[in-house]
Amino acid sequence: MRHGCRACRLPVAILLTWLSATGSAWAQDRQARALVLYSTRRDAQIAVVGERELPRIIEAGLGRDLDYYSEFIDRGRFSDPLYKEAFREFLRSKYLGLRFDVVIAMQEPALEFIGDHRNELFPGTPVVFFATSSAPRRMLNSTGVVSELNFAHTLDLAAALQPEARRVFVVSGADGGSVEYEHVARRQLARFEPQLTITYLAGLTTEALRTRLASLPEQSLVYYLVANRDGAGQSMHPLEYLDSLAAVANAPIYCWVDSAIGHGIVGGSLKNQTAETDAVARLAVRVLRGESADEIPMSTADLNVAQVDWRQLRHWGIPEARVPQGTLVLFREPTVWDRYKRYIVGAAALVFAQTMLIASLLAQRARRRRAEAEVRDNERELQTSFERIRDLGGRLLNAQETERATIARELHDDISQQVILLSIDLELLMKGRADPAQLAGEALSRAQSLAKSVHDLSHRLHPARLRLIGLVPALEGLQHELSASGIPISFTHDDVPSTLPPDVTVCVFRTVQEALQNALKYSRARQISVRLIGSPHQLALTVADDGVGFDVKAAWGRGLGLISMGERLETIDGTLAIRSTPGVGTTVEVVVPLHAIEETIPV
Repeated sequence: MRHGCRACRLPVAILLTWLSATGSAWAQDRQARALVLYSTRRDAQIAVVGERELPRIIEAGLGRDLDYYSEFIDRGRFSDPLYKEAFREFLRSKYLGLRFDVVIAMQEPALEFIGDHRNELFPGTPVVFFATSSAPRRMLNSTGVVSELNFAHTLDLAAALQPEARRVFVVSGADGGSVEYEHVARRQLARFEPQLTITYLAGLTTEALRTRLASLPEQSLVYYLVANRDGAGQSMHPLEYLDSLAAVANAPIYCWVDSAIGHGIVGGSLKNQTAETDAVARLAVRVLRGESADEIPMSTADLNVAQVDWRQLRHWGIPEARVPQGTLVLFREPTVWDRYKRYIVGAAALVFAQTMLIASLLAQRARRRRAEAEVRDNERELQTSFERIRDLGGRLLNAQETERATIARELHDDISQQVILLSIDLELLMKGRADPAQLAGEALSRAQSLAKSVHDLSHRLHPARLRLIGLVPALEGLQHELSASGIPISFTHDDVPSTLPPDVTVCVFRTVQEALQNALKYSRARQISVRLIGSPHQLALTVADDGVGFDVKAAWGRGLGLISMGERLETIDGTLAIRSTPGVGTTVEVVVPLHAIEETIPV
C-alpha cells in the first residue's frame, strides 16, 4: 500500500518541479521594465546624459535587455496644480495596464510627484531616486542617492582664481526651481560676506539682466545658478540662456554643474552628471536583481569636480598658476610640442640614433685598433712563451735523463755491488768454506748497509715519513738536515693543523725543500728563516734569506725549481709570490686556502 502511494506521488512531484522551473525561467527571461521620471525638460543636459547612460548601465548590470521608458516634468510649470493633474492623467492613460519593475525619480520634483500619486499610478513598484536635499522624502519600498547642492565650493574656486574680486552677482530665473536654488545659494554663500558683496539678480527680464551684466563694476564676477523662465514669463533653455549672458557680460562667469562648461563660464566646482546617473543606475540594478529597496540604505555622494575652461582663463587674463592643484583644466589649446610631439620625438630619436651609430663606429674602430695592437703583443708574447716552453721542455728532458742516470748510477755503483757481495757471502755460507759466524755477521752488515742505501734513495724520491710524522716534524727534520751546510736555518710555526691531506703536506714540504736548496746553492746568504702560520682560513708560508738576491722575471723562465713550486701549489689552489732584488735578499711567500685543505681531507 505504501509503495502504491509513493508511485502516485512521484509524477505529481515531477510535474510541480517542471512547473516551478518553467515559471522561474519565464520570470528570468522576461525583460525588466523601468520608468525614469526626470525633473527637467527633455533637452536638459541631465536628461541627455541619463537617456544615454541609464539603459546601457542597467542592461550591462542585468545581463539582459531592458524595457526602458522615460518622462519629463516641466519644472517651470510644476508648481501649478492644473499641470500636476494633467501630467498625472497623462501617465495613467499612457501606461494603463503596464506594470514596472522599478521607477526612477531624478531629483525632488519627480520624487514628490511619485510620492503623491504612487498608489494610483505605480502601486507596489520599488522606487529609486536621486535627491539634492539633505532630508529627502523617502517612501516605503524605496532607496536612493543623496548629493547635496554645493554652491560654496564654486565661490571658493572663484576667489582663488580672482583674489582681487570684491563683488559677486548671482543670476537665477523666475521659475520655481530657480527660486529654490536661490534660497539654497543665499544660505550657503552667506559665509563669504562681508569679504564679498553678494548681489542676487533673481527673476529679472532677459533684457534687464543683459543690460546689468554688460556694465558690472570692476573686481566683479558672475555666479550663474539656473534659469528656466525669466521675469517676463518667457521660457528658455538654461544653457542657451547662459550662452546669451556670457556674450554680453563684462566679468567672468562661474557655475556649479558640469553641463555649463563650454558655454562661456570660467569653471567651478561642477556636479558630475554622468556620475549621478551611474550611481542611480547601479541602485536600480540591485533592485531589479531582487533586493528589497527598503533594505538598501540610502547613500550619500560628493559628485563635484573642480574644473576650469583654459580658453576662459586666457580670455579674462587669469594666470594658470592660480588654478588650485587637482583642478581639471579643459579645452587647453595644444602647444607646438603637443601638436608635433610625435615628429619632434621621431626626429630627435633619429638624430640620437645617428649620433650613437657614429659614436659606436668610432668606438668600434678604436676597439679594433686596440685589439690589433693586443693581438700583435700577444703574438710576440706567445712567440716568447713558445721559445721558453721549447727550451724548458728540452731542459726538462735533460733533467729527467740526468735524474735517471743518477738513480741508475746509485743502483749500479752502490746497491748493485752490495747485492753482489751479499750473494757471494751467502753462497760461501751455504758451501761451508769459511767460518759461518763470521760470514753471517758480514752478510748481516751488508744487508743493513743495503737497506740504508735503498731507504736514502727512496727518501730522496718521496719522503714517506711525511705521512707518519706530519708536516711540522718533517720540516724540523729538513731544517736539521740542511743546517749541516754551515748556514743557520731557523724554523718557526704557529697554529698549524696537526692533520693535513697527503698532497698538501707533500706540496708544502717540497716547496720549502726547493726554496731552501735554492737559497743554499745560489743566495750566499748568512741566515735563512722559515715561518709557517695557520689560521681559520689559510696556511701562510714564508721562506726568507739575506743573500745576494736575483732578477725574478729573468730567472722565472730558466729555473725548473720555481716552475715546479708554482705548478704544485696550483693543484691545491695555493698562490706563490717571489720577491727579490739583486743585493737585498729573497722572500718566498706561499698561501694555501683552508677550504682547499678541508675538501681534500679524507673522512
